[in-house]
Amino acid sequence: MEDVIRVEHLKKSYGDILAVDDLSFSVKRGRVFGLLGANGAGKSTSIECILGTKNADHGLISVLGMSPISNRKELFQRVGVQFQEVHYQENIRVGELCEITASLYSKPADYKSLLKEFGVADKINAFVKELSGGQRQRLFIVLALIPDPEVVFLDELTTGLDARARRDVWQILARLKAAGLTILLTSHFMDEVEILCDEICILKRGKPVFQGTVEDAIKQSVQVKFEDAYLWFTDEEVAEE
Repeated sequence: MEDVIRVEHLKKSYGDILAVDDLSFSVKRGRVFGLLGANGAGKSTSIECILGTKNADHGLISVLGMSPISNRKELFQRVGVQFQEVHYQENIRVGELCEITASLYSKPADYKSLLKEFGVADKINAFVKELSGGQRQRLFIVLALIPDPEVVFLDELTTGLDARARRDVWQILARLKAAGLTILLTSHFMDEVEILCDEICILKRGKPVFQGTVEDAIKQSVQVKFEDAYLWFTDEEVAEE
């Protein structure tokens, strides 16, 4: 099975601050990889370097066998991205935003079907500013899937969603994964990571401190629950039972 994403010895600094320190991992087609860590651990910087929106100081990166720097235009057509902090124009209708996004790609997916699948089809004529936080989050996932990508990057994908909506999104992503979509995600919800991720990497102050399966993380930390294992690896306090 081919590596869709390959990262070797990635390093990125901002002045004297080492944001990412010797990160290496690979993700095979149709797999879900979780990049985990506390706020400021280096997750967003790592993803930006993988996407080519920031230049790494050191390391080799390939996505779908291509360089995110020299092959950026070709990769743009085959990759979907959803960032939590993206700010879209507020005074634009949902359908218009989807139409504009679809126009950027040579073979876009049917955004109306995606809106229906994610439960926001009834908001197609609403302005973005009129959407609730959960509705916006689902719209942003739709926008990431409009390219009909082979690989998608999802940053805190279910933040702001209620329990029912989160589970609906998980089921949709499971179907997309089964169809061959490769997913790299970040999340602070450990139940989400347990359900979705085939493999994880935990970052602590920019440096990987664990890589493997959720089950491996529990075993290596000598904890019973994955959330406790995650806290153990990141040296955050584990609550006493």
